[in-house]
Amino acid sequence: MWSTRAERPGDEPAIRAVIEKAFPTPAEADLVDSLRADPDAWVDLSFVTTSPDGELAGHALLTRCHINGGPALALAPCAVLPEHQGRGAGSAAIRAALDAARDRGENLVVVLGHADYYPRFGFTKASTHGVRAPFDVSDEAFLALALDPGRPTPSGTVTYPRAFGV
Repeated sequence: MWSTRAERPGDEPAIRAVIEKAFPTPAEADLVDSLRADPDAWVDLSFVTTSPDGELAGHALLTRCHINGGPALALAPCAVLPEHQGRGAGSAAIRAALDAARDRGENLVVVLGHADYYPRFGFTKASTHGVRAPFDVSDEAFLALALDPGRPTPSGTVTYPRAFGV
């Protein structure tokens, strides 16, 4: 039902609209705008989900972060229009972003999110990878995924782009 593709020039207003409708404040949409403007964070791993009629319905973003100086990616935010939530639009965008990251040779992805949702993509507790958040968070909510489990991954504390404010 869902098609996925990389963000294209001109998608920014529609992506912002999805994010603003999915979250209670514009803070997440502002975060995406700030990340897009940061050449050290933006790695062109922004993916959208479209419905059969072409409506942009979901979005997932991976940006550059570091773990003790080693490269990693942060998955955030993910957003789906309220009327399409729970129907696979978010999962499709996340899978497309993770597949593209894997194809580019990226390996470690971290996410702060629901412990019941992200394991379906292979995420496990970040602590099992030796990865810590730079803020207090429960072990169940801070997750990581090695896209190629045969490759080594950095361990230590995540350094997020400045836009995250941590």
